[in-house]
Amino acid sequence: MKFRLFCCVTAVIAVIAMLGGCGTPSVNSVENNAEYSVSFNYNYFTFDPVPPAQTVKYGGKAVEPDVPSREGYVFTGWYKDSAMNEKWNFDADTVKGKTVLYAGWESDIGGEIVDPDDDKDFSSLTTPGTQEAAYDYKFFFRPEKDGTRQGYVGDTMPYYENGVYYIYYLKDGGDSYNHSVFLVTTRDFVTYEEQQTPVLESSRSGGQDGWIGTGSVVKVKGKYYFFYTGHSNSSATEFKETIMVAESENLTSFAKKAGWQITPPADLGQKQDFRDPQAYYDEATDKITLTVTAAKNSVARVIKFTLNGDLSNPVYDGIIYSNKVGGFFNLECSDTFKIGDKYYLTYSAQDDTLWYAWSETPYGPYNSAKRVEGKLFYAAKHVDDGENYYMVGWARRSGSVSSTQDVSAWAGNLLVQKIVQLENGDIILAPLDCFGELFNKRRAILADSSSVEIKAGDGYSYTDAFTCYERFLVRGNFTYTGTGMFGLAFDYNGSAEKYKMVRFNPRMRAVELVFNEGKTLITQFQTDLDPNVEYSFTYIQEGSVGVMYINGQCAVTVRIYGASGKPVKLFAENNSVRFSGLCQYTF
Repeated sequence: MKFRLFCCVTAVIAVIAMLGGCGTPSVNSVENNAEYSVSFNYNYFTFDPVPPAQTVKYGGKAVEPDVPSREGYVFTGWYKDSAMNEKWNFDADTVKGKTVLYAGWESDIGGEIVDPDDDKDFSSLTTPGTQEAAYDYKFFFRPEKDGTRQGYVGDTMPYYENGVYYIYYLKDGGDSYNHSVFLVTTRDFVTYEEQQTPVLESSRSGGQDGWIGTGSVVKVKGKYYFFYTGHSNSSATEFKETIMVAESENLTSFAKKAGWQITPPADLGQKQDFRDPQAYYDEATDKITLTVTAAKNSVARVIKFTLNGDLSNPVYDGIIYSNKVGGFFNLECSDTFKIGDKYYLTYSAQDDTLWYAWSETPYGPYNSAKRVEGKLFYAAKHVDDGENYYMVGWARRSGSVSSTQDVSAWAGNLLVQKIVQLENGDIILAPLDCFGELFNKRRAILADSSSVEIKAGDGYSYTDAFTCYERFLVRGNFTYTGTGMFGLAFDYNGSAEKYKMVRFNPRMRAVELVFNEGKTLITQFQTDLDPNVEYSFTYIQEGSVGVMYINGQCAVTVRIYGASGKPVKLFAENNSVRFSGLCQYTF
């Protein structure tokens, strides 16, 4: 048996050797002489004839057919698979077997490409400071300078009446004394009219309201009450903070009501932390409800008061919400409102983000709180016209625009975002509806195509995609397969090591703003990000303020100094990412 097995093996080896010998066709030579069919598939149902199939020798190259057309779509190339994951390169790819190539399509984003001659020239404005000084903010409102002093928008207190949004805010810097209240009005969140004089000024003689803190406006029987926080730094006052009120008949100037205040109830056991009254009026009962942020037993709370329409007899009703996550000492700028059949409580937490919780009944009990934005959108309160709901807050800035380490200064630009209620009761933020009409100048993008595929290993791979104009909007879609980072990269000073990135982080399931090519985390918002799922995004930037929206999922406010006039790049690392439907518009 051993002899026979040896003979069989020897015979097989001999045959193989003979087939590879001179004068006998080898396997490789057979392949070299073989011809294969290369056919084309339009990748959608149509009666239109496809390009004729080609016969190509092994190792040869197919000839690229004429570009096909499809109504409502843009042709993106021929692909090796119907899912359009890998594009066929007619200059480099060779035929090694029967091949079917599939047409790639994406929705036609429409709009004729224009090249207006009114783009702001940033060629001589090369530093973050000179660029910031040159921005003409429109929808991300910033107060006019007072001489050489720049003021900023602090905590907002929006009020709506007869088609006008009155946005009161604590003004930081400029001509504001100790965070006095100023006013800007708008009908569309695009065009703003700024009132130059304060609506309510902090007391220049000190006392209880030597500084003014956040409050709210409410209308009661033809009169307007402005409830606000009186903040004292004087050792002569018993309470650090109390609730005070001013009156008006015109919404543009308020007179303080002398001697009126609500002080922290003894039940709280402290006299320091008692602020941010939000007022609501019930005409049927002639009652005003006030929610106030405070602390009890070192736990941040939201408490409630009820008083008569004539401001008499304020009654403490107790705690309606206690902080359960984060260890925050105060839930700043709390607000309550109703959308549909749900009641919402929102608040901002120090050095953290905007949060919300909802309830089936007014003033709780509330479900577990969730974040609704990143930490650069702060002190936001809601305003509505009875049909549309918005969050009005401020976009945080850096104390030094040249900093590549933080964005942490108090106050900034006004920022308004639309509130969208999901079927499960959650809320997310979305771009204003008007942006689709305002950004109507379609611009040529820097990428060769509206579809870009990036396959990256350990290092970053970059592709120029857009231009960082003074104000612009970009849209697109993305799918990915790996676990590495990808997104938009902004050139800060010509060095990749200083790139500022708005990135998607699959490992953390988050959208992030990072500086120094990813080494410095500025803000992060966690959201669902799954591989092999297509997401659409919208990014809007004016000046140095930007907001990244993953449509239907989240919003993240960012601050990008020093990037105007330079390319905006797509990037990836340790990932395979396909961007599609890429387009850019200016205002």
